[in-house]
Amino acid sequence: MSMKKNYVVETIRKAQMVELLAKGRRVDERSPDEHRPLTIQTGVIQKANGSAIVTLGNTEVLAGVKVATGAPFPDTPDKGLLVVNAEILPLASPYAEPGPPSEEAIELARVVDRGVRESEMVDLTKLCIIEGKTVYTVFVDVNIMNVDGNLFDATSYAVVSALRTAKMKKYAVENDKVVVKDDVVPVPVEKTPVSVTMARIGDVLVVDPSSEEEAAMDMRITITTDDDGNVCASQKGEASTITPAHVLEAVDTSIRVGKAIRAQIIEATK
Repeated sequence: MSMKKNYVVETIRKAQMVELLAKGRRVDERSPDEHRPLTIQTGVIQKANGSAIVTLGNTEVLAGVKVATGAPFPDTPDKGLLVVNAEILPLASPYAEPGPPSEEAIELARVVDRGVRESEMVDLTKLCIIEGKTVYTVFVDVNIMNVDGNLFDATSYAVVSALRTAKMKKYAVENDKVVVKDDVVPVPVEKTPVSVTMARIGDVLVVDPSSEEEAAMDMRITITTDDDGNVCASQKGEASTITPAHVLEAVDTSIRVGKAIRAQIIEATK
């Protein structure tokens, strides 16, 4: 969710931003490829299988993991389920409203879900208990506590951190029945995907846009990479176009910036 636009005000602010970016600076004094301070705290929800709260600048996101058992999807009988849901709390922003999930919240959940899924962060085959019948189901519920720009990255970091620290009950098959054991095992995490979101303001790409920058941006792109620097997923937002040169620049930036953020996530979730 970005700030609601006041076109007169944003036209003036955008002109100021473009002028500053020509000098390599932003309105909050960051360089174009610099993200805001990032903090990660795990284990914040005692009854969850895993949890994390992330602050990115003033944006604050809480993610909780719940692991249970259920039936697999018909087209993937040998794989467990992994589903990400997101909700923007009414108190998180003056523009958030109670009720069914907004389009922004649905897009947010799907983009984050895709980045985690396509990176193969969790080995879903290891979540199969009885093929075609019983699998682990991993649900990640996200609550947006405060909105100040770049919900995509803040949510992704919270989801990834929660999954990296999540543990689940061990189930075994005895006499064709699924029996829960006393053992607790980690969710089978294989990789640490990191998303990096950039906004184009004028002709410059800026990393981790604030709400003010999102209100003036022409285009947004989110790119998720894995530990080896491979691009796993991408999503473009806003109506304006993006040039091939900017796509290549965004990929290079996401790999470079993502490497440092990945190290921070790994350190916070040891």
